[in-house]
Amino acid sequence: MAETPQCSCGANEPKRIIFPCAGQANVGQLTNLAAIQLTDEGYGNIACASLLAIGAESLVANALKADEVVILDGCPMLCAKKIAGAQGIAAGQHIIVTELGITKGPSKSYTNDDIDKIVAACWKGEGRTKKAAPTDKKAGGKDTGCGCGCGGTC
Repeated sequence: MAETPQCSCGANEPKRIIFPCAGQANVGQLTNLAAIQLTDEGYGNIACASLLAIGAESLVANALKADEVVILDGCPMLCAKKIAGAQGIAAGQHIIVTELGITKGPSKSYTNDDIDKIVAACWKGEGRTKKAAPTDKKAGGKDTGCGCGCGGTC
């Protein structure tokens, strides 16, 4: 049986929203830097946890419609997860930076390797909840058609 051609239009990629805690400590700053890198890599789109905290209607609506919400918390205080929860938004994936072996410290106390460790954890799905995860081509998922009308040929 021939494999279905992969669509290059991107319409069948999972729609992810990434909420970094962006806290003051190094681990909070790392969540923001990792979210920026993940956005650059096409993993999802960074969104503002502070804007979510004030209940911005369009952001809440978009998060509720997303295929997956990724929450990056720097430490066990879980600020970003609590903010999302207060708006009725559950994490499909939740990464806590200190649980990756990165020690909380001053704001600028981090390396590029620390950023890469968080990014890799997201791509691997290390913080994924037990709920079914979206299909992801880079994780070996199969396309089932994007619905854009290209028939998998664009």
